[in-house]
Amino acid sequence: MSKITAAITAVGSYVPDFVMTNKILETLVDTNDEWITTRTGIKERRILKGEGLGTSYLAIKAAEQLLSKRKLDPKEIDMVIVATATPDMMVAATAAYVASEIGAENAFAYDLQAACSSFLYGMSTAASYIQSGRYKKVLLIGADKMSSIIDYTDRTTCIIFGDGAGAVLFEPDTEGLGLQDEYLRSDGIGRNFLKMDAGGSLLPASEETVKNRQHFIYQDGKSVFKFAVTNMANAAAKIMERNNLTHEDVNWLVPHQANKRIIDATSNRMGVEDSKVMMNIQKYGNTTSATLPLLLSDYENQLKKGDNLVFAAFGGGFTWGSIYLKWAYNS
Repeated sequence: MSKITAAITAVGSYVPDFVMTNKILETLVDTNDEWITTRTGIKERRILKGEGLGTSYLAIKAAEQLLSKRKLDPKEIDMVIVATATPDMMVAATAAYVASEIGAENAFAYDLQAACSSFLYGMSTAASYIQSGRYKKVLLIGADKMSSIIDYTDRTTCIIFGDGAGAVLFEPDTEGLGLQDEYLRSDGIGRNFLKMDAGGSLLPASEETVKNRQHFIYQDGKSVFKFAVTNMANAAAKIMERNNLTHEDVNWLVPHQANKRIIDATSNRMGVEDSKVMMNIQKYGNTTSATLPLLLSDYENQLKKGDNLVFAAFGGGFTWGSIYLKWAYNS
């Protein structure tokens, strides 16, 4: 009997219509297009507008696109994971609502939170369920409405983040395609450098926390940048070394879209040329859990069956890692 691996067999995505350009940000905070572009590589980001629309709206749209493209009956889905740092609400899993709304009535569902590494960790989780042999179709969605936790008077964070969602379907494969290896890590030292102080059990919401603007994301940019550059590059290099991959063997680097300089540092460490580096940060900014699947969606037509993909991400906590995956289909 052939060994079961977990392969990505379909991709979907969604970004909101409203485009927040660097020029618009110039009217909100003391910054300019050249400064933002030079330091981050970002030109614009998408923002979800509309009353009562949360992360679930983005996730549902991405899932629906995948289902439509694949012509898949949602009742066939066994499991739905929503990787997100911005769930609709505390306690009630956003994934459960998303599964119900898309008609995945036979699936169980839950959220996974590891900041910007959420989707990467979700890939490991989804693949493990498939490889166990218990489940045949696992829908993994990375979705974040980052605008809901961004202070648009704070120029250190408001220039970086955007809203969006991407979805992938994991299914069993017996050709040796799909997820090959993973290297995942975390370090609690990062808790103080990238966080949202209030709203959790440590500091529940109060009049004082709202007044002190503690329900917005805080980032110590220099510390996060230093850790991200080192660890994301190290993880990608480690996965190549463990699997005897040279830069010529890697068809695509799929890096978390946090900052172009971090992406460049990772690709340089791997020796991968620019033409093999997936990049859309200029269009969407950092969509946190959605960056990796949005890349797959944007580049899907260029991917070929058997291509070697190396994923790399770094997020708050700190969380980081790399995954080696063989692409399973031609578009």
